[in-house]
Amino acid sequence: MADKKNKKRLWIRSLLNRYRMVVINETTFKEEYSFWLSRLNIIVVTILIITFVMVGAFFLVAYTPLKEFIPGYTSTKLRKEAIRNSFLLDSLSVEYQKQHQFIMSVKSALTGEINWDEPSIEELNRSNLAILKPDNNLVKADSLLRLEVMQEDKYNVLPNPEGNVKFMLFSPASGLISQPFNSEIKHYAVDIALKKDFPIKSVATGTVILADWTADTGYVIVIKHEYGLVSVYKHNASLQKSQGDLVNAGEVIAFAGNTGELSTGYHLHFELWIDGYPVDPTNFIDFSEGL
Repeated sequence: MADKKNKKRLWIRSLLNRYRMVVINETTFKEEYSFWLSRLNIIVVTILIITFVMVGAFFLVAYTPLKEFIPGYTSTKLRKEAIRNSFLLDSLSVEYQKQHQFIMSVKSALTGEINWDEPSIEELNRSNLAILKPDNNLVKADSLLRLEVMQEDKYNVLPNPEGNVKFMLFSPASGLISQPFNSEIKHYAVDIALKKDFPIKSVATGTVILADWTADTGYVIVIKHEYGLVSVYKHNASLQKSQGDLVNAGEVIAFAGNTGELSTGYHLHFELWIDGYPVDPTNFIDFSEGL
């Protein structure tokens, strides 16, 4: 034990022993300067220098553009661009899904093909008709009054702000229905018998998304409205609007005709689609008004 204590004391002393370092001019042998050192001082100074270098290197890499030149580190600008592109890609993906759904809805309106895995047409009609029903919680007299007002305003161009109807539709044309809506035979429209060049009107304000000629249905015009509503007008003699035009409710968009191979006389083939599914237009529009 005594030997160990002595060795420890000797080691501590060796650390504290002072040494004189002298710098002498080799030519004149003159002492230029000198200073005292110890092993402990050298160890402390060395540790401080290493610490300073490591801390400086850390801040240099972490907070200066030099880190971009170190393998494994990415550019701040590139990171910002990557984050921005990630957000843009997400937004574009959402918009693509919306546009794809809308295009499929228009395709269904033109081809008559329906995805039957989704809610049936009858269920959709019932859900849409629900907005026209009076409030069952009201007293009978009030309900009858409201129903009467709703029936009077049901086919107006402008909505009744105090009524229960959320969206009003204008009649595209007044005439006898030669063929009604029938989902069983895939006739997703009503055919209205009309005279030649009878004016066809838009059922609501919207944007023309298609105005063209097809071999089967002649001159066709398709209008996109609010609330996922799309109206289709086929077998026209001529069109008054072009793709991209904005139309108002009740504005003349075409004239009745007998164009297309599937036409059997002068009439309007009118379809109404909500969120990609056809609905019976007679549930919302009175085609006999004005006769």
